[in-house]
Amino acid sequence: MEKLIGRESEKKTLQQTLVSKEAELVAVYGRRRVGKTFLIRQFYHKQLICEFSGVHNASVQQQLENFRNSIAIALNSPIPPAVPKTWTEAFLLLIKFSTPLLGKEKKVIFFDEFPWLSSHKSGFLSAFEYFWNSWGSKQPQLIVAICGSAASWMIQKIVNNKRGLHNRITKKIRLLPFTLYETSVYLHSKSVNLDTYQILQIYMAFGGVPHYLKEITRGESATQAIDRLCFTKDGLLIGEFNNLYHSLFEMADRHITVVKALAAKPSGLTRKEIIKACNLHTGGTTTRLLDELIQSAFVNMYMPFQKNTRDGVYKLIDEYSLFYLKFIEHTRATGKGTWMKLSISQSWKSWSGSAFEGICLKHTNQIKHALGISGVYTEESAWRSTPEKKEKGAQIDLLLDRQDGCINVCEMKFSNATFSIDKSYATELENKLHVFKEKTGTKKTLFLTMVTTYGTKDNVYKTGIIQNEVTMEDLFKR
Repeated sequence: MEKLIGRESEKKTLQQTLVSKEAELVAVYGRRRVGKTFLIRQFYHKQLICEFSGVHNASVQQQLENFRNSIAIALNSPIPPAVPKTWTEAFLLLIKFSTPLLGKEKKVIFFDEFPWLSSHKSGFLSAFEYFWNSWGSKQPQLIVAICGSAASWMIQKIVNNKRGLHNRITKKIRLLPFTLYETSVYLHSKSVNLDTYQILQIYMAFGGVPHYLKEITRGESATQAIDRLCFTKDGLLIGEFNNLYHSLFEMADRHITVVKALAAKPSGLTRKEIIKACNLHTGGTTTRLLDELIQSAFVNMYMPFQKNTRDGVYKLIDEYSLFYLKFIEHTRATGKGTWMKLSISQSWKSWSGSAFEGICLKHTNQIKHALGISGVYTEESAWRSTPEKKEKGAQIDLLLDRQDGCINVCEMKFSNATFSIDKSYATELENKLHVFKEKTGTKKTLFLTMVTTYGTKDNVYKTGIIQNEVTMEDLFKR
């Protein structure tokens, strides 16, 4: 059986369900391909007595037939039971099947792709509510695990349910893509022995999505892997973009429009700017759309320094989406060697800088650990100032505002060698600090911090302005 890599906090949560003395209803949600099903199957493989998966856009009759078939397989019976006419009948069948199997040890019933079961007028959700409240919640040796890729649906209909499932979820897990550390451990477990720079390049293109990472083969460089998966005729990731969004959202075209607008603006857009760029309406519909993208881990909202949520800046954080829209969607070049050619272009240089910044923003815990401030209360934010008249503007993508009276102003630079600060860049950095201090009026001490791949070359400019350094190796720490 394949080893379950990483997911340490999630495994602790699931372990708690095995030792509890009450019935457990566990909700696991996250984007498609992130490993929700694998997590439940692997962790509960000894306790699992029945598994059922919803089918996208299937009829109620087809879903009920599939449910009956799952019960028949679990029973190992040559004569399958009759197909239930309603979901109420289906859950009665499940109760009859499960009751004799519940003994002293915990047993698990697993519903995968839960939102796909609850189609319009199917009656599934109300039947499930009755099943859990009238029977499931009274079985101390029962764990019911439900998974769904439609993260916003899972939160709205399950986690924050205001009806029969209100406050019934006992454990919830929002499963995110692997970190750099988890990605490295996962690849090495598959005997894909790449160094950190090679893994970083893969992460910049695919992110930490296990389903994408498992396609990388040993003896293959990052460039070869990207080339094969993204630019050859049968590459897994050529057509993944549309499949990804349309499988998660009912009106996916609107989500894709927002994603494309954010991809065109790496520094991010405010809510007002998104509404204008995408011709959306103010109100709850746009709020829900943005929340769905956030809950599915495609977008994140960053709080500007000294501002509130109304001034939040939204950024596209899904590495694959960014890579697809930049290099795959409109490329005419295909076949072996395509990525080798593209990766030396000017567009690659600008993209790689933005991609590296995005990865750093996902690994702020590792940055704080490297700086020795993990124990200091810190608020993360971004800041930008538009130029006025003769004044120069400035932008800072990561500020670590510390309770000990200091702020780390982080500059993130991707390079295939040791990064060198020249006179021009040093002047730009000094101006950035000056404008930030003047515009914000902060009295805190500013520590200019370089976050790079291979470190910063020692010279007079570095010595005069840089107080802290973080390297790529630090980002790969646990």
